[in-house]
Amino acid sequence: MTPANRLTCEEIFRRLDDYLDRELSADEMRLVKEHLETCAQCTREHAFDRRMLDDVREKLQRIEAPADLRSRIASAIAKAKLEGPAS
Repeated sequence: MTPANRLTCEEIFRRLDDYLDRELSADEMRLVKEHLETCAQCTREHAFDRRMLDDVREKLQRIEAPADLRSRIASAIAKAKLEGPAS
């Protein structure tokens, strides 16, 4: 990799949430991964964010949504699928 296509720590910090959610392009995912393999500071931040996200996901799995809320969400999803993508 050349220095021209390396990301700075500031650029990594801006992308960490999207990296954790796998919402970056394949090229951006690779650049962030490569940076994390060489930068201890960003690796610590990534590990902290990962632990927080895992903790939240674990806690959310223990909470059951009320049946009427699940029904409304399912109806909204079905309606959105029938209407197609938003323009």
